[in-house]
Amino acid sequence: MYASIRAVTMATVAGISTLSLAAGLEKEITGKDGAPMVLVPAGPFPMGVPQGDRDGGRDEYPRHEVFVDDFYIDKYEVTNGRYVQFVTATGHRVPQNPKNPTRNLWQGDQITESLAERPVVNVDWHDAEAYCKWAGKRLPTEAEWEKAAKGTSDRRFPWGNVEPTNKHLNFNQQWIGEKTLMPVGSYEAGKSPYGAYDMAGNVWEWVHDWYDPRYYEKSPAKNPKGPETGTKRVLRGSGWQNETPTVRIFTRVESEPTVRNESTGFRCAADAIKK
Repeated sequence: MYASIRAVTMATVAGISTLSLAAGLEKEITGKDGAPMVLVPAGPFPMGVPQGDRDGGRDEYPRHEVFVDDFYIDKYEVTNGRYVQFVTATGHRVPQNPKNPTRNLWQGDQITESLAERPVVNVDWHDAEAYCKWAGKRLPTEAEWEKAAKGTSDRRFPWGNVEPTNKHLNFNQQWIGEKTLMPVGSYEAGKSPYGAYDMAGNVWEWVHDWYDPRYYEKSPAKNPKGPETGTKRVLRGSGWQNETPTVRIFTRVESEPTVRNESTGFRCAADAIKK
């Protein structure tokens, strides 16, 4: 049934809706911060654990169809190189690990050249939101994030259903300093259907939504933005330390919005404005 609905609602060219392209939306744009962004076209997609699967947490059920409007999402996780520009321009605090200084990667408000293309870590939800706002963007909703990661099919990983390997993502690692993190875009085989990289592995990513373990049971069918209030925010995408069971697209993690650690970063999103 879902396949037939998709067939009549949109045709696709390289994974991008021809309806979205006809409306004057580019497949890729550049954000105010200089970061490339990829188009995720409007339409429905299946959110949550696929029917028949028995793994995952209670908060990943039930699978439900969600419609999201056209939007853009950063092609890569926000890097230290871009974040240092934000800090320099605004005076925002530098990324620091308040519990374990040995996991800090910046030298004061400076970074090494080798760190520039690796994803920024030691940022909390508020830091991520502030950066996205400075860049003229916003954090993606949880639904937007999942669609950008999986497309419109019930795949387990951004690249499909093949079990993850070191060619797909940065995972199952131990901390060795900055080289624990891989430069963004390193895994061509692991990109999502829309061309977004590192949607699994490298670092966990903050999204807009408050966390509610039962939200999927009552989520709006169109453009859900999560609960109106809460105490914890949602992380998606898994990080460098995760093993195979948790690098699935569906994995949801709750976190205090003020937590800063060496395995969490973010990427931004933006509404798509038709010409």
